[in-house]
Amino acid sequence: MQKKILLLTIILGALLFSCEKEQDPFLITANSIGALTKDVKINELDSVFANDSLVKQVSSGELYRKSNEIEIYDKTGKKLLLLEPVQAFDSTSTVGFIQVIDPRFKTAKGLGKDSTFKDIIENYTISRIENTLSAAVIFIDDINVYVTIDKKQLPVELRYDTQSRIQAAQIPDNARIKYFMIDWD
Repeated sequence: MQKKILLLTIILGALLFSCEKEQDPFLITANSIGALTKDVKINELDSVFANDSLVKQVSSGELYRKSNEIEIYDKTGKKLLLLEPVQAFDSTSTVGFIQVIDPRFKTAKGLGKDSTFKDIIENYTISRIENTLSAAVIFIDDINVYVTIDKKQLPVELRYDTQSRIQAAQIPDNARIKYFMIDWD
């Protein structure tokens, strides 16, 4: 009887350990986005995105370019991400910046490209808000994310003012995210 219990325990344990939870290919965390992590080098991207297409920006004037962006497309041709290495033109560099294009990419709390300002304030602590010529840039340092909200969605008195400090209370809850960026630099 004890041999059967021991055998059953071993089989059950093996099943539990072998049933590894599959990683969400669209989950954004502070150190990863899907299968891409902060530690992945540019020359390893082909293996991370083996089922997708990578398009490296190439031009005849390589010396005059400031970066070498890499676009990631899924197998249907839909653009997913835009990557930029920490060190331009270095294949051993890691990824520094990611622009999230596809709205399926989201944080565990549901924040993604199609979210609103209300989604940010209900789920995250805003580190700071910067006022630029055409956008309010909102930084969420605990997940290494910053998003932009077009100033056209802000009150009129803030739209043409780059000097005033924008407060979270001045941004409407329904203001939509224009750009969703991950900063691993």
